[in-house]
Amino acid sequence: MNYSFRKATTSEIPAIWNILQQAIARRKEDGSDQWQDGYPNPEVVKKDVDAGQGFVLTEGENIIGYTAVLVNDEPEYAKIIGEWLSNDTFVVFHRVAISENYLGKGLSKKILDFIEEFALSNNIYSVKADTNFDNIAMLKIFEKSGYKYCGKVYFRGGERKAFEKVLIKA
Repeated sequence: MNYSFRKATTSEIPAIWNILQQAIARRKEDGSDQWQDGYPNPEVVKKDVDAGQGFVLTEGENIIGYTAVLVNDEPEYAKIIGEWLSNDTFVVFHRVAISENYLGKGLSKKILDFIEEFALSNNIYSVKADTNFDNIAMLKIFEKSGYKYCGKVYFRGGERKAFEKVLIKA
């Protein structure tokens, strides 16, 4: 399959929100507390896209995945209970979601690969992320992708597991 990863456009927000709603329902079905508090929502997606931080994974013209990618922009990470592997410039990603029709094809890992390429193309050698303690699927993806557990961070009163991957300079 030929996948591409690019910045999302405003006209794509409805399709992105549809994918996120599917992921919110899956988290609930899995018994996870993650994304069960009204977050994310369409306003969050609009803010991502307007800021140039919303990215889509596409297959041809079809939007099949979404994530927000930010550079040095996660204040909660400064309050980690634990220790990051590095303290340099970093890329952080949030809200990874894959369309229901494309599950089981390793596309979340594909998004992480594209994020790492994005980081390297910007001479950034650290990627940081977090997930809910009960998001088993994402925890497995972090492990498979070489991310290291660094500690805990808190969002909206909830504890998250924080991970980092230090990238190799080419």
